[in-house]
Amino acid sequence: MNASSRVLQVQPLTAEAFKAFGDVIQANDAAKHFSINQGYAERYDRLALVDANDLGGQASISIFRAKARPVPMELSVLEKHPLGSQAFMPMSGHAYLVVVAPGVDEPLMDQAQCFLATATQGVNYAKGTWHHPLLALHDGDFLVVDRSGAKGDMNCVEFSLQGLGWLVMR
Repeated sequence: MNASSRVLQVQPLTAEAFKAFGDVIQANDAAKHFSINQGYAERYDRLALVDANDLGGQASISIFRAKARPVPMELSVLEKHPLGSQAFMPMSGHAYLVVVAPGVDEPLMDQAQCFLATATQGVNYAKGTWHHPLLALHDGDFLVVDRSGAKGDMNCVEFSLQGLGWLVMR
C-alpha cells in the first residue's frame, strides 16, 4: 500500500445494501417460500429475475471455475453487461468478494462498494451494473446465469483501473 492507495472497506452483503446494484440470492425467511414436492422441499421463489432478452438474447447457465485471488489486492478492471443481468451462486462452500460501483459511461469509483458474500449467498448484477470480475477467496466453482446472444453482441464493457490504486483489504 502506498500514499496514493484508496481502500474499499469490506461490508457484509445484505439485500438492502446491495439493492441499487441488483439482487442478493439467498434462501431465508425474508424470501417468498412455500412447501413443494409433497413436503420434501421448500421453494424459495423468484429470488432474482434473469434479464437477458435484449436483441434476441436468452438466458444461459454456465459454471465458472474460479481461482483464488490474493487479498489485499489492487483492483484491475470493472465491467458491465449492458444487454443483460448476470448472476453468480457459489457451489464450493466458500465466501467471496463482490465489488460494485454506480455509473453509466464509467464507474463512479468514489461510490464503489465491496461486499463479503457468504457461501450461501449469490448475487444477480442488474443490467448495466459496474462490477469487478469474480473475486473468489478460494478455488471453486460458481453457477452463472447470464445472457447468451448472437456472435458479436457487445455485452461486456470494461473500464481499466490499472494504476489508480484501488485496493481491497479483508
